[in-house]
Amino acid sequence: MAAPVTTSVFEQAEKYEYMNGFPGSHESECLPNALPIGRNSPQMPPYGLYAEKLSGSAFTSPRKENKQSWLYRIMPSASHSPFTPLPDSQQRPTPSYRHLPNQLRWSPLPFPSEPTCFLRGVHALAGTGSPTLKNGLEISIFSLTASMDPNTAFYSADGDYLLVPQDGDLDITTEFGALHVRPLEIAVIPRGIRFRIDLPQGRARGYMLETFNPGHFELPELGPIGSNGLANSRDFQVPKARYVDCTAPHRVVAKQNRIYYVAEQNHSPFDVVAWHGNYYPMKYDLGRFNTIGTISYDHPDPSIFTVLTLPSAVPGTAVADFVIFPPRWLVGQNTFRPPWYHRNCMSEFMGLISGGYDAKTGGGFVPGGASLHNVMAGHGPDGVTAKKASEGEQKPELVGKGSMAFMFESSLDVGATEGRGMEVVQEEYVRESWGGVERRVPRR
Repeated sequence: MAAPVTTSVFEQAEKYEYMNGFPGSHESECLPNALPIGRNSPQMPPYGLYAEKLSGSAFTSPRKENKQSWLYRIMPSASHSPFTPLPDSQQRPTPSYRHLPNQLRWSPLPFPSEPTCFLRGVHALAGTGSPTLKNGLEISIFSLTASMDPNTAFYSADGDYLLVPQDGDLDITTEFGALHVRPLEIAVIPRGIRFRIDLPQGRARGYMLETFNPGHFELPELGPIGSNGLANSRDFQVPKARYVDCTAPHRVVAKQNRIYYVAEQNHSPFDVVAWHGNYYPMKYDLGRFNTIGTISYDHPDPSIFTVLTLPSAVPGTAVADFVIFPPRWLVGQNTFRPPWYHRNCMSEFMGLISGGYDAKTGGGFVPGGASLHNVMAGHGPDGVTAKKASEGEQKPELVGKGSMAFMFESSLDVGATEGRGMEVVQEEYVRESWGGVERRVPRR
């Protein structure tokens, strides 16, 4: 029997129940008939709940782009004390970006020695733009050794989060319900949705992309591929309503223009009894991705590995693409099978969840690590990989068994930060990767 091609967690039992499908509208209720019928905001909603609309787009956005959900909750989210800035000691450093032509690579960020939850354990590596102008993105590593306080919730007013755990599970409580997200799964938490992250294994590390633009992630168009392939709509999982009724003191921490604020309230932020709409958190198992590849010649463009995209205002380009490189068969003949050497008008940030990456077999790119090839920076396979790919016998080959690499790709010029990530920059990356590439003098 052939070895399995996928790297997946779908064989494992789920902790929570989910609804399936993205994009599209969903509805969920914890109590029978908690959702009003025929109207969104009746004079008195069922069970005496409060109706609250959460808008992820302008009211007048085109129907296909309009994102909104209605929540029916015990207390309105507006019921809290005024927000005040967190003390300086609890603020994350505001990143300063250096836009460099150099190729960069990072080793994994070590786990902190002291208890560190999501509010303190996120470290920016790269980014550009401004949350207030709603343009740009930020790429971070999170390295956590503690769950968030059970009476604390967090939300970002700056942008949407895409979380990619690499080591350790994330148990995410949201206003819409709960998501249990394991390595080889991803989670998307749109702007403004309140959540809390617990760590079932006591620690977790991974990658995070925050997009500042007003749009949201969507599935890429399939074009000539046809109606199925890549990430299929039915495989995205959306939480079911799951409310908490509690009058103990709670904190809500908000991030606005990268500054952290806190407010107090005497009710749970997760008191939503029912909801409906098309603006919600979700998760996706990367092992369900239907990988497309060449069956003749040439390595295809990596766009065929796109899971989710956030289009820019320029047709055909993206503020951010989330691209994966799962286990797959290579069968192209008389073809340089790894990604070719190239320079790109896009910025490419790569991470490794598990295993190794077939274009970087020379070492240094390890799970939990990362690399950045900025706009027009030359890159491609290291010398060891290039020699093997150019001279080896070409038989059908399963590459990346047990491996999962990914890329955040952007049309923006992404700078590297001068924060904690610089402690684990591999200074010898360029020399080790391409210093050993052999000269190929034309043969007469």
